[in-house]
Amino acid sequence: MVKTLRRWRPPWLVCAWAGLLLITWSNTAATQEPKEHSELDATVVAPFRATAGARTTQARTSQSRTFIVRLAYPDAGRTHAVRWSLTLSGPGPQGAVLRRWSGTEQVGAGGKSVTVPWDGRADADARERRVLAPDGLYQLRLLAEADPGTPQEMQMEQQWHVQVQRGASTAPRVPAFQTGLQQLPSLEGQSDYRLVYANLHSQTRHSDGGAALDACHGAQDPRTAPFGPIDAYKYAQEHGLDALLTSEHNHMYDGSDGTNPAATAAEATTLYQTGLAEAAAYTAAHPGFLALYGMEWGVINKGGHLNIFNSEQLLGWERNALGELLADVETPKGDYAGLYTLMRERGWVGQFNHPAQTGQFLVGDQALGYTPDGDAAMVLCEVMNTSAFSINDQETETRRSNYEAACNRALAAGYHVAFSSNQDNHCANWGASYGNRTAVLVTSPAAGTPVSRDGFLEALRARRVFATMDKHAQLLFTANGKLMGERFDNHGPLHLATHFSNSAGRQAAAVAIFHGVPGNNGSVTPVSDQAEFTVTPAPGPHFYYARLTQDDGNIVWSAPVWVNQLP
Repeated sequence: MVKTLRRWRPPWLVCAWAGLLLITWSNTAATQEPKEHSELDATVVAPFRATAGARTTQARTSQSRTFIVRLAYPDAGRTHAVRWSLTLSGPGPQGAVLRRWSGTEQVGAGGKSVTVPWDGRADADARERRVLAPDGLYQLRLLAEADPGTPQEMQMEQQWHVQVQRGASTAPRVPAFQTGLQQLPSLEGQSDYRLVYANLHSQTRHSDGGAALDACHGAQDPRTAPFGPIDAYKYAQEHGLDALLTSEHNHMYDGSDGTNPAATAAEATTLYQTGLAEAAAYTAAHPGFLALYGMEWGVINKGGHLNIFNSEQLLGWERNALGELLADVETPKGDYAGLYTLMRERGWVGQFNHPAQTGQFLVGDQALGYTPDGDAAMVLCEVMNTSAFSINDQETETRRSNYEAACNRALAAGYHVAFSSNQDNHCANWGASYGNRTAVLVTSPAAGTPVSRDGFLEALRARRVFATMDKHAQLLFTANGKLMGERFDNHGPLHLATHFSNSAGRQAAAVAIFHGVPGNNGSVTPVSDQAEFTVTPAPGPHFYYARLTQDDGNIVWSAPVWVNQLP
């Protein structure tokens, strides 16, 4: 009897011990998971033009300038060896590589900047020092790599343009935006096109954003910052945006960057519903501004972030100590194919956020792997972002990232995505760190009618979108009169046309029309450096898009057109 009594434990004590063990396990597992925003980051500051105030004739003639490579790897204080290379090629989109710089840096959370002076010469060899790079547009390509050959391998690629101009400008002629718009037929009886300039990627205190600018030093501890969605919508509207999406990290509704075993499931799902209600109420109270609320699903490391624009339910994979799902709908972490299927079933549409060419959006072992469900659900791909942790509120942020190579990989895989350009704001400067926007052509039944959420989503599904680094830019791209974003069959010649205007007076410095074949996972290549181009494609599927570089270096990307060329 005594022996039996020694083994007996009160049920409440057994449950308490079990709960404590589960909490300890959950906390240990959370500490082993990489924190969000702890990945390799690499950008290059590349002056588009030589310094306007060059003091000497020699400096003005050489077109010299300085590039700055910025590297950061905020991985819990660890230091990584980051190998980088910077190549300059041109002139023109198919020009040869002229110069190459490279190095290896020990990089941690504090980051490191490398100054790369360019003397404006076409060759670094001392015997060729008299050879200046000829006038034209050049491509600067940054590659950065950490931990190569290991499961932790990370790669970044950035591409920007620089211009050499000593003589008179030879800019291409580009017809005006309104001229192209007037040539388009109305869509199914709709009488009016609206250009909605949006920022479709930002955070508030509902996850790890919303800090005041003087206190914002990166991602916030989830749900601790002072400013929420209503503050974000008000700020964005006051700074001239037409629409803002607050896209909160789906796995931070428990108040942590890992897993919070003490979280309450009802509190997480109620907060998501609160965000939806606030967006709807703000839109109703402020005609002319569209407030959107959604989620940024996934993790970056061995994952990939994507925005879901129109889900009425919170998706997640985390559970508390009681085993309760901290979301409305369970979506296994890292299962992108399964997520795409769910999105298609529910009519949800999404955006690939700051995509990498390797290690993200895996289907099987394929990065940016294609599925028919994913093709139906994913409508946008971020081609350019400003720094997520910028505290700039003057639209002059220099830390900017280009993801055109990754978006091209998605297009070549078979995805029908348009390009977008957002700011991923975590600080309280929603839409103000730079002038970049995602521009959406929305139709409405009557002039003066506010843009509705449904109308906006319809335009996203139709891919009537262009991505711009300049909020004053307007770009159209058509194929035999079909608007960018469309898919159609074609016989005979295909006439591709680019139309552009800028209300602030900027002009085109260069235009490139690109071509690729969806589904072959091949390359995407330039086929013309003119605003208009006629080609007879080979039988089968094709896509084309236009990229226009302004005379200040800012870039505008059209959505593609997808053409099935018939014999």
